[in-house]
Amino acid sequence: MTFMEMLKNAWKINNSLVCVGLDPDLKKMPDCVKNEKYPIFAFNKAIIDATKDAVCSYKPQAAMYAGMNADEELGMTIDYIHEVAPAVPVILDAKRADIGNTTAMYAKEAFERYNADAITVNPYMGMDALKPFLDRADKGVIVLCRTSNGGAKEVQELRLESGEMLYQRIAKLISHDWNYNGNTMLVAGATFPEELGEIRKIVGDTPLLVPGIGAQGGDLAGVLKNGLTADKTGLVINSSRGIIYASNGTDFAEAAGKAAQELKDQINALR
Repeated sequence: MTFMEMLKNAWKINNSLVCVGLDPDLKKMPDCVKNEKYPIFAFNKAIIDATKDAVCSYKPQAAMYAGMNADEELGMTIDYIHEVAPAVPVILDAKRADIGNTTAMYAKEAFERYNADAITVNPYMGMDALKPFLDRADKGVIVLCRTSNGGAKEVQELRLESGEMLYQRIAKLISHDWNYNGNTMLVAGATFPEELGEIRKIVGDTPLLVPGIGAQGGDLAGVLKNGLTADKTGLVINSSRGIIYASNGTDFAEAAGKAAQELKDQINALR
């Protein structure tokens, strides 16, 4: 099953557009897991067990593991998701892209070393830097377009000679020229719901990964109003800190499960 098939299936079977960002930080994790042999995996495992019926995907952030010398635990986490929630795709949030053999190795890392179902990538270097990802028709390639951070407008809103903004041009490339295998998505932040709506008009039914809900204060109602497709799907709405750090006590997993279910219910009420 391809990533796109997995995603559409997960939307249906779990009736959810929620993505849980697995961005562990030892400083924020509860004391009850810190003495484990693999504390990050123990934390993630409990979160996954508590949320797997309320989500359409998981998104581990690669830097959070690399920065803590926890690559092994990243691999363990992805393997565990595939074991206990095989219908739920895993997005490796790594924002990769480079040239030649380097980007080919990044694709190998994501899809063979970690066995991720999709990866986030940066479009700044153009199509040749993304081609080793795009060529994998079975995997998802999620391209940064209109990101949720405040400084995004410094680059993404640059006006081109054509009159369109840079992020609008990227949206066209992602959903047309670069989508020759039908495996692309875009990142469109919840903090800019009107721009997200413009992107939806450009890309049609191409799915959008939407960060910025929760700790970043994104507009959930605006996202759904502007971003849903005709069948009321088309969105992967990510929440990281708002779910995985819902509690720092022994009930952290239970609290995460409750937070994920509450976000799912809020989304479904609005759609």
